[in-house]
Amino acid sequence: MLLFRRALSSSSSKLPSASCLLRVPGDVVRPRPSNSCGVSSTSSSSNAGGSGRKLGIHVLRCPDAVGIVAKISECIASHGGNIHDVDVFVPRTRGSSTPEGQAFSHLTMDSTMTEFVFDPANWARETMDTDFFNISKLFNADVSIVRVPDVDPKFKIAVLASKQDHCLVDILHGWHDGRLPVQIKCVISNHERAPKTHLVSFLERDGIPYHCLKTTSENKREEEILSLVEGTDFLVLARYMQVLSARFLKRYGKDVINIHHGLLPSFKGINPSRQAYNAGVKLIGATSHFVTEPLDEGPIIEQMVERVSHRDSLRSFVQKSEELEKQCLVKAIKSYCELRVLPMN
Repeated sequence: MLLFRRALSSSSSKLPSASCLLRVPGDVVRPRPSNSCGVSSTSSSSNAGGSGRKLGIHVLRCPDAVGIVAKISECIASHGGNIHDVDVFVPRTRGSSTPEGQAFSHLTMDSTMTEFVFDPANWARETMDTDFFNISKLFNADVSIVRVPDVDPKFKIAVLASKQDHCLVDILHGWHDGRLPVQIKCVISNHERAPKTHLVSFLERDGIPYHCLKTTSENKREEEILSLVEGTDFLVLARYMQVLSARFLKRYGKDVINIHHGLLPSFKGINPSRQAYNAGVKLIGATSHFVTEPLDEGPIIEQMVERVSHRDSLRSFVQKSEELEKQCLVKAIKSYCELRVLPMN
């Protein structure tokens, strides 16, 4: 069955269940960022090669075949579009040089370049959907995603956090300055916050609802959380220190992105900084990954590391880890929104 969407913007839009990851273009070609955090979602139209030019993204997954890139290139060129970059990834069996028979083509129009942009006057949004749908049928694709960030609705998310604010605050700043192309439906926490704290004031100023749902070992308030996050495209766990049940994940039915304050697959579970400190490691890190039923075993989206030494204390381990966590989670969210990291079953 073909999965075809123009954007991940409705409650029915979801990617296949995550079992492994295709990183596009991270493993092969790095995008050309306009700043240290990547291409700003608010500047893509202004840098898209002239007045009215738009950035567009198409993701195709199909059995490997001759002519996939050629057909996509021909389609874009026929409407006056210019390709900036093409990244094709054919997965190989681990420990083997034999392709598994899946081609993954990710076409991205960089907002700072003109090679892969199009003029909506020459290529209507609905026509684009039809054209790429026809290509997907030609190559028997099971996934075809089309997205025009300046035109399509932003991803709607909810953020869950516990007592620590550093990751949540960084997400809010990324949203506020346009680095993260998302719409934040609400923030949910299992810890109370004083009315006039910096975080609460920020949320009130920007009209983002804040819900405090205190949890116990017997009641994780998952039914209430599901009600609050209805209609979101994906969830972000910004140091939410509660384990979501398999029932919750199944009922939500869409992707959940978590930040783990350790370098997975090592140091799973609680107190990873203390685990790393006691192990005498020389590198510490943070890991952003998709949430699956087994704790801290979901497909990895992004990792960041920093060197430590015998001079570091447990406190400095924690402080360095917090800086990595903020950057890693924001980068993972941005990559997900740009379709650079997709779960694949």
